[in-house]
Amino acid sequence: MSAFTCPEVQNEQDRIPSTEKTSQSKSSLKKQRNRSIFSTLFCCFRNYNVEPPAANSNTSALPPPVEENGSPPKVCSLDRPLHFSHPPAKYLLPEMKISDYGKKCVVIDLDETLVHSSFKPISNADFIVPVEIDGIVHQVYVLKRPHVDEFLQKMGELFECVLFTASLAKYADPVADLLDQWGVFRARLFRESCVFHRGNYVKDLSRLGRELNNVIIVDNSPASYIFHPENAVPVQSWFDDMNDTELLDLLPFFEGLSKEEEVYGVLQNLRSR
Repeated sequence: MSAFTCPEVQNEQDRIPSTEKTSQSKSSLKKQRNRSIFSTLFCCFRNYNVEPPAANSNTSALPPPVEENGSPPKVCSLDRPLHFSHPPAKYLLPEMKISDYGKKCVVIDLDETLVHSSFKPISNADFIVPVEIDGIVHQVYVLKRPHVDEFLQKMGELFECVLFTASLAKYADPVADLLDQWGVFRARLFRESCVFHRGNYVKDLSRLGRELNNVIIVDNSPASYIFHPENAVPVQSWFDDMNDTELLDLLPFFEGLSKEEEVYGVLQNLRSR
């Protein structure tokens, strides 16, 4: 999720002359519009203290949903029920490709996990993506996190990889086109696939259509995986540190995880450390 820092407007009206108040009012309107653009395009909801839904609220063991042709999807083994917080009418992901059978599913975030994007010009931007918002074309400057190419290529070999971002498709889709030169992402999910929960766009892994004990989410925002923290591999938010090695450092861990029977035991050990 993107972590643009929206400037705060100071409230010091009592100490400002009337001529300065008018200037500040115009500045305030401009800043509010900037915040509006940020929240329209990117995900600016960063409440890390959001509480998950009650464990016994709507969670139930259900069989996989029936597709339009009346037959169950082939993507999951039917000997074990999937668990849903909100039973979906249809899964978010398509049927698993034959080449991915036996692989675990890794859901990977975009902003501040793989890239950092900004409306402010960046001299060393890897991509410049034009995005239309309210009839105006804005240039979005995108920096790639160090070692992201190596990370994606290796992850594509080991897992069924899915891009899942809370940003809008009009921005994230062209960025993914430029970022993923190898077709690593079998599917791309955007803001409309999230669940809006207490001011945050949450990525509900139970709606994917994959066995949860074989699903991993890689994300810099704990609010994104608040429904399934036991499936998460947290990463530090990245902005512009070109000496960062986190993606490279994670590869040996993921190589080992790809060989495990299920993910919960290994990820629990990771959280305890």
